[in-house]
Amino acid sequence: MPRTTPLHPAPSPAEVQPSASAAPPLVGARLPRRAALAALLLPLTACAAEPEPATGAGSAADAPAPGADSAAEEDAVTVAEAWVKAAEEHMTSAFGILRNDTDTDLVLRGARTDASARVELHETASDGSGGMSMQEKEGGFPLPAGEELILEPGGNHLMLMEIAAPLLPGDEVELILEFEDGTEHPFTATVKDFAGAQEHYEPEGSTGTGASDGGGEHAAEHEDDE
Repeated sequence: MPRTTPLHPAPSPAEVQPSASAAPPLVGARLPRRAALAALLLPLTACAAEPEPATGAGSAADAPAPGADSAAEEDAVTVAEAWVKAAEEHMTSAFGILRNDTDTDLVLRGARTDASARVELHETASDGSGGMSMQEKEGGFPLPAGEELILEPGGNHLMLMEIAAPLLPGDEVELILEFEDGTEHPFTATVKDFAGAQEHYEPEGSTGTGASDGGGEHAAEHEDDE
């Protein structure tokens, strides 16, 4: 019987032996899953490591707003119920309630406004004959810490000398108070009609009134304004 040669010769044991460098099939299948997991965890780790913005006491959000101190100082002196007596010429008076909410005693030494050539501080005193007369207050008005200074008809007041234009009811006048320590305080006063407190002005008791007319006429003007 003739010999037949097998079409596919059986492999030798050396050929069947797996190569030492070949990776097991299961190990090769696990590597892609681990690599994918590592790629997924990497951005999460980076996010967790990112520092959060500071919110402590020293952060910029807690810092006081610029100008807060100056705003508080401006509110330390207040003027309430401010008004000016209506007048068409010459002079008139300004009134109100000044309050010192600082912890320092102040002295009001003057005031100014564009509505008049100058402003004088006037006080009212007895004229010795049963009436009242007004004169410029020497040394200014003291305004102790935590107290009030009342400017009113028949009492202490601001005298607007030589007004620049008629001041009619409803007008508003901008004034600035000047204190002895160099500080200033602006305020607005409303012009009102008023016909009370008929005191007269005493030129002899005043310092630097600057009246251009005679004493009698000046006195009559002040009487009309007050």
